[in-house]
Amino acid sequence: MTTSKLVVYFLSLTTMAVAMNVEHLPIFGDRSAEARLLMKMDEIIDTSSEIKASSELGSAIMSSARLLDGSSSSVDLSFLADYSIKFQGCHHITTWNNNAAYESDLRVATKRLVRFRLCPSGSCQARSDGCSSKYGDYVVDMSTFVQTFLQARAYARSYQCSLHAATCEDSCSASDDQTSCQLSCYAGYGLNYCVQSSTTEESSFDPLNYATCSAYSFWNQTYSSYYSYYVGPYCANQGGSIYLGLFTDNTCTAFVSDGKSAFAKKAGFDLPFSQESLISYDCFSCKEPASTSNVDDTYYTNANDQADSDNVKEFCETVYAKAGRCESKMSISYPNEAACTYIKGIKLINNSGVMRTHSVRKSKAASVTIGLFTTLAVMLGAYVFYLRNKLGRAKISLSSQG
Repeated sequence: MTTSKLVVYFLSLTTMAVAMNVEHLPIFGDRSAEARLLMKMDEIIDTSSEIKASSELGSAIMSSARLLDGSSSSVDLSFLADYSIKFQGCHHITTWNNNAAYESDLRVATKRLVRFRLCPSGSCQARSDGCSSKYGDYVVDMSTFVQTFLQARAYARSYQCSLHAATCEDSCSASDDQTSCQLSCYAGYGLNYCVQSSTTEESSFDPLNYATCSAYSFWNQTYSSYYSYYVGPYCANQGGSIYLGLFTDNTCTAFVSDGKSAFAKKAGFDLPFSQESLISYDCFSCKEPASTSNVDDTYYTNANDQADSDNVKEFCETVYAKAGRCESKMSISYPNEAACTYIKGIKLINNSGVMRTHSVRKSKAASVTIGLFTTLAVMLGAYVFYLRNKLGRAKISLSSQG
């Protein structure tokens, strides 16, 4: 083998060693890796409307549950009353659209997920990650989180308004302007949402109707007919907020160009929650209030929920049951750690909330190998340089003797 071939050989080995230096987790765009990621995600997150006991998630819930009265048929979630939910952000990844039936349907859809933390209520803080100890991290389908959150808020507001309905009706019975009088009455209780000041399309817009991707119809004056786009939640501000956006497809994957302006032009008013997050960063206690007349906890107080046997808010029960879990830092019996690897791998990299699933981990063995082959390559290169100079001098010597 010639000297030049030896150099090429050792340099090739060095290049291979560099490639061995890192272990790649799923890379965005790598079909096989992305498929493995989606399969793992489906194992730990239930995005359906029903949790089957025979499913992996159902089995995990049942095996790690605290049971009531020794019965195997009832899951005890009473421990949640000591915790508060802290929204931490959202992200999305692309998936194959199995529901695509027509040529015009998108073959690649977007799956959006929310990450939240359960913190001990006494230590939960809004302007941080929530807490730094004794917490659990969770990931759940965005539609489940947003819909449950907005439904709980709607129930709470309706119930709080009902507590003062009779009082406000009596006090305004002789008023010439019932609407203004009742607005003022409810405002005195801190309830500015009980009475609509108008009946316009804007005032009747309910974000709960668009917690999942849903059609929104616009009137075409020229053709005297309706046409539809789609409105749904998406990740914004590097995954820090959840906004409503305007889309062209029923999976809410393809954004309408300049959607905010387009919606305002077509509807005649700005799209609600297109610049304000649907979900705040406040800590939301999972414990039901002791008194149903307390108007301070306007987000989750629910008369129907308080009628059940526990003191945990339904919102917390729902998202907990549906979520992939990482409870290794929680002070509970039988913590569920099925989603820890997935949650630790989430990194948000741009304004649209796209998740980076590429991670690098160094290998000691590979580093040693690289060092060895690099050293050999340098030494071999130096030896080649030495031989070349020596041969050059030998030729000069022979030429002078001739």
